[in-house]
Amino acid sequence: MDKRDLNLDLMVDTLKAAAEPSRLRILALLSRGDLTVSDLTSILGQSQPRVSRHLKLLFEASLINRYQEGSWAYFRLADSLIVGDIARSLLDRLDFSDPLLERDLERLSSVKLQRRERAAAYFSANATSWDMIRSLHAPDGAVEAALLKIVGRKPFQAMLDVGTGTGRLLELFSPLYIRGVGIDINRDMLTVARSNLDRDGITNAQVRHGDVYSLPVDRESFDLVTVHQVLHFLDNPAEAIREAARALRAGGRMLIVDFAPHELEFLRDNHAHMRLGFSDAQMREWLTEAGLMLEESTELEPKDKNKLTVKLWLARDPRLLIADPDLTSRVTESV
Repeated sequence: MDKRDLNLDLMVDTLKAAAEPSRLRILALLSRGDLTVSDLTSILGQSQPRVSRHLKLLFEASLINRYQEGSWAYFRLADSLIVGDIARSLLDRLDFSDPLLERDLERLSSVKLQRRERAAAYFSANATSWDMIRSLHAPDGAVEAALLKIVGRKPFQAMLDVGTGTGRLLELFSPLYIRGVGIDINRDMLTVARSNLDRDGITNAQVRHGDVYSLPVDRESFDLVTVHQVLHFLDNPAEAIREAARALRAGGRMLIVDFAPHELEFLRDNHAHMRLGFSDAQMREWLTEAGLMLEESTELEPKDKNKLTVKLWLARDPRLLIADPDLTSRVTESV
């Protein structure tokens, strides 16, 4: 829906849907992050059927989005520019010192605290393994600095993080994008990611349950797709790259972070690594098969030569380069 479609009747319907105390409270809560029916029932102190009815009306008016994650349904404020702007404009003028809204936000804090506790429990159970693997390669800070340098500072519309894990890349690039989406197959990791996004007050990103081979996103709808330390867990990295490439808009970029070829067999035996790193030639072949052009390859070597080298590959959907042969030539020469 765009401004062209929002005629007088649609504007009235949109405002009618929001013009009810409970529904306005729901919009205020969803502006602070994604919530389930159960979350909203607990916060609002209303029955599940009543809350579901309010959500249905808001969804039909395109004021909120809904997505399924297993048996749970999550809701968030609309991503669409015009209707989402209407909702945010209304909320900007809302007095959050109202006693009812203050109580809602207190209960929302309790819901988020429960999420953080679940996330902390998952981290505690897996921290030893993660710390060991991190110790094998360049520090996270150095990797993130390289990521920021490659992506640059120019804002863009939408980002997709495939295998989002803790949601760290969504946090890292949140100042640059308007809309961010993270996908992960592990529901425990999604709990961690939501907790981290809540902690940092990031409301322009969401995370969803999904498979890297069948991403639950629209095609050609993202300007940047990141695949961070995911491919070495997969039996078919080429297919995952092809699927991720389908989400790129013309001229969009894909940034892959993984390891250079190595011989640390214990990572395969003890940590579910199916691939022991990737060469530039292999990555270029897969990216080309996916219809992308490799622009840049960067490596971060560890101080200890017996440890892991982190590789960053930046590729682009070349459809916007076709009209500019000189630019295509420069990109090819830089690889």
